This record gives sequence, C-alpha cells and structure tokens, in this order.
Amino acid sequence: MEDVSGKPAAGVIGLGLIGSRVTACLRRAGHQVWLWNRTVRPEPNFLSSPAEIAEAARYIQIFVSDGDALHSVLRAMLPALTAEHVILNHATVSPADTLVAAEIVAEKHASFLDAPFTGSRDAAADGQLVYYIGGDPHVLERVRAQLGASSKQILHIGGIGQASVVKVATNLISANAVASLTEAFALLDRYGVELHKLPLALENNAARSGVIDLKTPCMLGADFEPRFSLKNMFKDVQIGLAMAEEKDIELPAAAAFAGLAMAGLQRGWGDEDFSVISRFYDFPGQGHTLPDPSTPSPAVVTIPEADSPAADGLKNLWGLFRRRK
Repeated sequence: MEDVSGKPAAGVIGLGLIGSRVTACLRRAGHQVWLWNRTVRPEPNFLSSPAEIAEAARYIQIFVSDGDALHSVLRAMLPALTAEHVILNHATVSPADTLVAAEIVAEKHASFLDAPFTGSRDAAADGQLVYYIGGDPHVLERVRAQLGASSKQILHIGGIGQASVVKVATNLISANAVASLTEAFALLDRYGVELHKLPLALENNAARSGVIDLKTPCMLGADFEPRFSLKNMFKDVQIGLAMAEEKDIELPAAAAFAGLAMAGLQRGWGDEDFSVISRFYDFPGQGHTLPDPSTPSPAVVTIPEADSPAADGLKNLWGLFRRRK
C-alpha cells in the first residue's frame, strides 16, 4: 500500500467540489490516490467499489453528502477493513451520525476520525483547508501527513462527534453572516448609497469577517458559481436546528435562514453558491427579478415538518415578501 515514493497510498471516496480538489492536492504531494464515486468518473485509479478502495489504501478520506451516504459507504467497505485502516469522515453530519459511523468502522477494529473541514472550493484547490478533528490524537498522527497535503491547519477538537459540533456551529455563523450582508446591501440600495461603499466601511469595522470578504464580490457581481452550495448550507443548518432541539435550545436566526434557504431551493437555486440568497433583493448586480412564490420548481427539497423552526422561518419570510409586493 505504498508507492515507489514511500508515501502511503491514499483513498478518496466522493469526487465533488472538494473531494476532487483534495485528490489533486494528494497527487501533487506524491501520493498514489485510489478513487471511488457513486457516479463513475474518467479518473486514473478509479475503482469499482468502496471495498476495493479499502483493499488498495489504508488511509481513506470520505467526502459524501450526508449521514445516510456515509453509513452506506462504510458498510460497503466493511468486508475489506482491517485494524490497519484509518477512515476519515469529512462530510458535515450530525454528531449522532458520526458516532454510528465510528461504530461501523470499529466492527473491524479499524480507526475512525471525525474530520470535517472549513474552506470552500478554492481553498481546497490551493491546499488551504482547515480540518477539525475529533478522535484519538495518536490516530491523527498516523494520517497527519496525508491531511497536510490539502490543508493549512489541522486542529484537534476532542472526541469523536465534537468536531462535527464545531463544524455545524461555524456554518450557522457563516449562514447568518451572509443573510445579514444581503440585508445590508438591500438597505443601502433603497437609501441610494453606492454599494461599493459598504466593503470600504467594513475594512475597519468589527463586523468584517472572512465570509463577508468572500461573498461580497459574489453578490455584487452576480457570481453564484458554487463554492459552497445553497443545498448543502441548508442541510447543515437543518442539522444544527435538530441538534438544538435535542438540547432544548432555540436558534431563531438559524431558523430564519433555513426558511430563506428553502425558499431559494424551491426556486431551483440549490446547486448555486449559498450567497445566491441575495437574489431575493434586486439591488444592482443581482440581474434577477423576484419570481412569483407559487411558481413550481424542479428542485428536490427536504421540506421541514409543519411545526419545525425551519417551517416557521419560511412562514415569516413569505409574510415579509407579501408585504413588499
């Protein structure tokens, strides 16, 4: 499981926006990389199943969409797992799904790390992700070099499941920051202030953040090519709301964002960057007119239960737009 460079072979499962770019980073670092994706890709070393990945590589990085996909991949891999394997889950899933994943891997005495990351498409391409790690620090040391190929920092958080909590919490901050930025631009526009003055005002303002710096040009240039899609942010916020409900915590800002995101999904914006929510306002650069809310959408959306926080957020959102029309 080592190539002529002496570096361990790497396995990557899931070749979406991030997994494909992590693969490129691993290759640049000299690793032989074995790949599997649910949809076949014309890639070197593309294998036919997760089990074949486990046969070819000891250290396997998984980039899939949700908890169900993660568990399915792990069960398919199970016959080939050994005590030598380290499985790293990079998907944002709930702590409960993370613990189930760890239990599946433990059936074959393999090691598991809860390893979500921060950093979008461009950070992955540049090898500038930040990994949050939950699990045994000694296991982390075994795979640190492989993770280093695609990251600028590897931060050990605590036990398995705790890194997932941190990842969901940070995504709630990003979601609400982008929603607030959208509202701020709309406010400036309605009062006749040139929109480029806002980023200038934020340069020395405590409200400035990395996500605001990243999403401001996207909004002003109507560039919604996905760095982090709206459907994935909606999924992560739903996870956060469910986690909060388990602990009897109310998250009204997150619930409002969930309603806003769901409205965007129902307009077919799910595969675009989550900054696409700025299309709900027609400030310069959006190039979009607010459609009729009754227009059918081809988007496939997980609709919250009628009495859920996300549904309440959507109800409040529709009320706002009806008052504006």
